[in-house]
Amino acid sequence: MPVQRTLLGYPIRLQIPPRRFQLLLALVAFVVITLGLFGTPSSDDIPTYDDVVEHIKNPHVPSIPKPELPSLPKLIGPVAHKPPVQPNSTTTSSYRVIEWFNDFKWRSPFSHDTTLDENRAVLPPLLERPLIYTYYDAPSKQDKATKEAESRLILTWRKAWWAQGFRPTVLSRAEAMKHPQYDLVQRLKLDSKMELEIMRWLAWGHMGSGVLSNWLALPMARFDNPMLAFLRRNQYPQLSWIGTLKNGVLFGEGPAINKAISSFVDDPMLKNVTENKDKLKVLSDLEGGVMIHMLQRAKNIEEAKKADGIAYYDMDIVKKEYGVLAEKLTNATTKAEGLDLLATLINSHLHLTFQESFPEGLAVVKPLPEHTTALTYKAIDVARNLTQCATTPLPKSCPPNRLNCAPCDPAKPMKLQLMSSYQNSSTLYTVSTVPHPYTLTSLHYAKDTLDQQFLRSSAKRDAWLFELMKSTLGEEVGEEERIIHFKEAVAIPESAARSLWLTAERLSHDDLDYVFGFNLPQIASTNLDPGTPAKNGLLNIFPRPAMPEPLKDVNVPETAIIRNEEERLNKAREAIKSKAQQMKTIVDMVEKWNLYDTEAWKFARAWSGRRRVQRKKWEEEEQKFVGSERKSGLKPGGGSSWTDRL
Repeated sequence: MPVQRTLLGYPIRLQIPPRRFQLLLALVAFVVITLGLFGTPSSDDIPTYDDVVEHIKNPHVPSIPKPELPSLPKLIGPVAHKPPVQPNSTTTSSYRVIEWFNDFKWRSPFSHDTTLDENRAVLPPLLERPLIYTYYDAPSKQDKATKEAESRLILTWRKAWWAQGFRPTVLSRAEAMKHPQYDLVQRLKLDSKMELEIMRWLAWGHMGSGVLSNWLALPMARFDNPMLAFLRRNQYPQLSWIGTLKNGVLFGEGPAINKAISSFVDDPMLKNVTENKDKLKVLSDLEGGVMIHMLQRAKNIEEAKKADGIAYYDMDIVKKEYGVLAEKLTNATTKAEGLDLLATLINSHLHLTFQESFPEGLAVVKPLPEHTTALTYKAIDVARNLTQCATTPLPKSCPPNRLNCAPCDPAKPMKLQLMSSYQNSSTLYTVSTVPHPYTLTSLHYAKDTLDQQFLRSSAKRDAWLFELMKSTLGEEVGEEERIIHFKEAVAIPESAARSLWLTAERLSHDDLDYVFGFNLPQIASTNLDPGTPAKNGLLNIFPRPAMPEPLKDVNVPETAIIRNEEERLNKAREAIKSKAQQMKTIVDMVEKWNLYDTEAWKFARAWSGRRRVQRKKWEEEEQKFVGSERKSGLKPGGGSSWTDRL
C-alpha cells in the first residue's frame, strides 16, 4: 500500500501535468539556464536595417570548396594590414587605375614591400608649396577684352610660379575687406595710388604668412637659384622687400605683416592726410612706394639687396627696354593688344631662361635603340618644342633681370641629341620615354605576341633599366641600385627640374606648360629664314629645329620597319589595357619576368599622375578667380603639342 505524504496536515497529491505544460516548462528552463550562462544578447549582435538591406542586395552564396593544397613556407612573415588609402592618391587611366602611396620609404626597390599592393607605387611625400599671393582689383568700367588680357597675363604669372614649386593665389578687395583695419583705412581718404598699395597689404595680412608678388614679377632663373630656394623654404625671419624690384616682391610672417599695417595706419603723417598731402606724394613716387618707406623709417621692414632670380616687368622697365609695347599699353584702344604682346614677350623670356639654364643642351634618351624609334616620337616632339625659339614680338630682347643675355638664335638652336643611356648632369636636360615591359619586349624583339616559352628562352630580364643606367652606374651594379637611382632621377627636386619622364602608353600630355612654367611653341614657320613675321606683323615666329642626329653605330631603320614598329606599339597598348583573361595573364607574366622595369614604369606613371591630380585640384579651387584658364577666355587644360605650321 503506497505511503500518503502530508504537508501541515494536508495530504499532498503528486500529479504529472499535461504534456503541453511539460514542453512550456522545459522551454522556460532552457531560456533561464542560457541567460544565466551567457548573459543577455548585445545590441551589436542585432542586425540593423542597413545590414538587412545589404544582405538582400548581396546575398551570401556558398563558395565551392577548393581542393586542399600542401602549405607553402611563409616567405614574407605573418599577415599584415595594408596601409590606409590616402586622399587624392588615385586617378583614372585607360590602362588601369593609377595608384600611389606617399611615404618616406619611396626609395625601396619594390613599392609592394611597403604597400602590400602590386598596383600601388610608393612616391616621396608631397613637398609643401609655399603660398605666393598677388593682388588684382580691376576697375569697375574696364572692358571685357582688357580684363581677359590681364587675366591671361596673370595666368602666365601663375604658371611660372607653379613650375618653381609655389602655390600662386590671386587676391582682391574681397580679402582686404575682411582685415580688421579695413574700415579705419577707408576713413583715411587716401588717393587711389596709396589706397591700392594699402589694399594689397590688407589682403595679404588677412591671408597670413607667405610671399606677396606683383603679377608682373616672375621667377626667371634655374630651379636652384638662391633667392627662389630661400623663398621655397617658407621661413621668413623678418618682414622684407627686395630693393631691386621696388615693391614687386615682399615676404614675411603673419604677425610681422599685421604689425607693419598697424604701424602704417598709426603713422602721424596719416592723422591729417590733407595737410601732409605733398609729403605723402613724395614718398609715393619713390621706388617701393609710400608704405615701404614709412615702414623703413619705423624699422618695421628689412631690405633684401639682391634677387637676380626674379624679373619685374613694371612700366618703367617696359618703357625703357620694350618701347613698342609701352606705346600700346598706354593707349586705351590698344591696351588689350599690348597686354597680350607683353604676355607673349614674358613667355619667350621664360623659355629663353630655360634654354640658357642647360648649356649642354637637351638629350632624348633612347635605350635599346635598334627597334624603338617609334617609342621616342613623343619625347622628340617635346624636345623639339623646347629647343625651338619662342614666338615673340621682340626677338633680340632679354628679361629685365638679365639684360645681357644671349637671345635665342634659330640658326644656332639649343643642342638636341639622342643618347642611349641617362647622363646625370646639371647642365643637360633629359627627356625620356618609360615603356611598359610588354611594350618594350614586343618592340625590342620585334614580336607581335609573347608567351612564356619565349620569355624563358630568349628575353633578357629588365633590359631597359640596365641600358638606361649603364653610363651612370656601369655594368656591374645590381638591379636594386639601378632602380633606386632611377627613382631619384625622377623624384628628387633638383633632378626633377632637369628631366622629364613620359610613359609610352599615355598619348596626351596636356600639363607640360605647368611643368616648365611657359607655353611650349605650337606653331612654326615654314620659311627657313629666322624671324618670319606673322600675318599681323607684330610677332616673330621661328622655324622648327631639325630632328636629332641618329645614334652612332646604330643603323637607321627603313620606313617599312618604322611602320611595323608603330603598328606593334599600338598593338602593345591595346594588349596592356585588354580585359581578356588570356591577354591579362600574358601581360602579368611579362611584368613578373621584368620586376624592375615594371617598378620603373609604375613609379614614373604614378609620379606623372600625382602631379596632374595636384595641379587639377589647384585649378578647380582657383577657377573662379582672375588668372584661371576659364577667366582668361582659354580652353582649360593647357597644351604642349606642336600642331600646325604657318
